Amino acid sequence: MHTSPRLLHRVVLLLVSAFIWSHAHGQAILEGERHHPVPGSHGMVATSHPKATEVALDVLKKGGNAVDAAVTAGFALAVTQPRSGNIGGGGFMLFAPGDGGPVHAIDYRETAPAAATETMFQDETGNVVTNRSRFTHLAAGVPGTVAGLALALERYGTISLETALAPAIQLAREGFEVPHRFTEGLEQARERLTIWPATRATFYREDGKAPQPGEIFRQPELAATLQRIADHGVQDFYRGETARLIVEEMERGGGLITMADLASYEPAIREPVRGTYRGHEIFSMSPPSSGGTHIVQILNILEGYPIADYGLNSAQTIHLMAEAMKRAYADRSEYLGDTDFVDVPLAGITSKAYADKLRTDISMAEPTPAKAISPGNPIPYESNETTHFSIVDAWGNAVSNTYTINFSYGSGITVTGAGFLLNNEMDDFSAKPGVPNAYGLIGGDANRVQPGKRMLSSMSPTIVRKDGRNFLVTGSPGGSRIITTTLQVIMNVIDHGLNIQSAVAAARIHHQWLPDEIRIEQGISPDTIDLLQAMGHTLSPGAAMGASQSILVDDDGRLWGAADPRRSTSSAVGY
Repeated sequence: MHTSPRLLHRVVLLLVSAFIWSHAHGQAILEGERHHPVPGSHGMVATSHPKATEVALDVLKKGGNAVDAAVTAGFALAVTQPRSGNIGGGGFMLFAPGDGGPVHAIDYRETAPAAATETMFQDETGNVVTNRSRFTHLAAGVPGTVAGLALALERYGTISLETALAPAIQLAREGFEVPHRFTEGLEQARERLTIWPATRATFYREDGKAPQPGEIFRQPELAATLQRIADHGVQDFYRGETARLIVEEMERGGGLITMADLASYEPAIREPVRGTYRGHEIFSMSPPSSGGTHIVQILNILEGYPIADYGLNSAQTIHLMAEAMKRAYADRSEYLGDTDFVDVPLAGITSKAYADKLRTDISMAEPTPAKAISPGNPIPYESNETTHFSIVDAWGNAVSNTYTINFSYGSGITVTGAGFLLNNEMDDFSAKPGVPNAYGLIGGDANRVQPGKRMLSSMSPTIVRKDGRNFLVTGSPGGSRIITTTLQVIMNVIDHGLNIQSAVAAARIHHQWLPDEIRIEQGISPDTIDLLQAMGHTLSPGAAMGASQSILVDDDGRLWGAADPRRSTSSAVGY
């Protein structure tokens, strides 16, 4: 066999480059190099902001892996998308190695401060004081994003925290061009944001207006905060200067987070929830997320029906989805919480046998009234503004990450001198068992406020494997609708055979048990609506639900990204 000198020269250069790069970046990349890049693919990034997509893709182009790119994107979104990207909140990350190895779940959800009490959001007579858990300093849980992203990088990444932070620091210091959605969001939230001097000074111009589309928006205080983290590591945020600024903000506004709360915060490595659906493996986030548990539960119920034969968004398909959703959300109200504090019947809820039992009560012809549905007996025991991104690298490694500060702009309170917003995740606890939260979700004793406890979440970063390899990487923002949005992307691909962009763009429905109605997006056929109403369903047209940034790896190893058109800044780019 004859080898041309030019080809031989290129091979030698590639080998030398790989050797130099691996020594520069340590053992983590040596592990990755045991797996050959996916044929015909290099990398794909799907996020909710083009700047975050751009900097994450650049990491992949330089040889970084999916976790490197994910952490870089996470910090970049904290700069470019303050309504949901954050260092003042928390979230969940799933990492699935490209070699089919175990899927890892990182829980960096916020925790309740040590001084938190079960009745802290009730008045003297035991009634819930609604805005106390939403728009005050008491609303903030101990932030987990910085610790969680740093842990992901340490365990599964190949670049330094300083390197991952560099693009975010540059974006904060030098600024970025404001898109229309950025301006629109700040104008819509003006009334509740501008009451806080630091928030007004950080996000609004001197004339009181939000930065206008096309203007360059800079955040010098946030840049300084991120630079301190780059220089001194995670300890700055939890024990150093940034921690001091957070505690001063708490003391200024009557909040509860102390230096001890920050110093004791730790993200957790958890076992993801696992299920199967029509020959595919489903991996999603475990409690304190309810998302993965109920995605698996709903899929188990629907697996008993020929959904593909009924068709995408047909009346029969929507009817069955709504019936399965109702039963899952009823169970959520009773059983789900932080497994470090309560026993959750996870094995029971996600079992095929339990799904079979629930399916026997579903009529093909009419809905079961919500009042007739109560939490089942799943023995044995074992935010609307959120942002999700999906990443796959050249080795087939996949990351699915969802994080949030809960409401759009969280509590609205900016840490004076630090330039970032505090979350209002304490609202995700049950302020009082049986009283709905901001998303209408009913909570029970399992999700009551307790010191150090993680509040229940619907965030559902999900990775689907087919024949042992990563196949679909998905997830979504959307509060209580995160679960059903992610569910429908999975069904659209597996049941209906849609390409990933069509699967993400298709019209969605949602039922959460209470209120007893099917929420529908535009795009559901009038004929279908008539049929559902004739069956006895109550339908409620609503605004767009979720924003799923997703990636599909086809049988040939090619990467297909989908940017959800429901967000004008969504961006999916590969190379």
